[in-house]
Amino acid sequence: MKRLFVLSFLMALVMPVFAQQVKPETVAKRQQRKGLTIKEWNTPAGSKQAFLDHVTTYDTLGRKIEEIEYASYGQKSRVVSEYADPLDPASKVLREIEYNDRDKVVRIRKFEYNEDGSKKYQYNYYPNGKLESVKTFELIFKD
Repeated sequence: MKRLFVLSFLMALVMPVFAQQVKPETVAKRQQRKGLTIKEWNTPAGSKQAFLDHVTTYDTLGRKIEEIEYASYGQKSRVVSEYADPLDPASKVLREIEYNDRDKVVRIRKFEYNEDGSKKYQYNYYPNGKLESVKTFELIFKD
């Protein structure tokens, strides 16, 4: 019974994602990033030795699939993005899995979107699946 409740709850979170559309300008940006990898280098003040700071990788549809953050000592964290439809370039991020410097899962984030495609909620889970927190996004437009 408990598993059925958890499964129903998770499905209620995931289903709104499938119905959401991405704005045309987002799809155009993704077209420009097909297969792209961006490396960011950081050079501390007073030093000539640069170290790798971030590596962001995009898939063949131009969607961000992985972001790795580094510190001077090596990999600090890694986030892998999964999409509702792996073959649709307009698909929204379904979840993100965050790994630590030892490649162990530390957090899972799932998203719910507004009708306009903007983020509405971010659900943060522990690696064991227990809900850690919920982040609410509020859009405020100035006149």
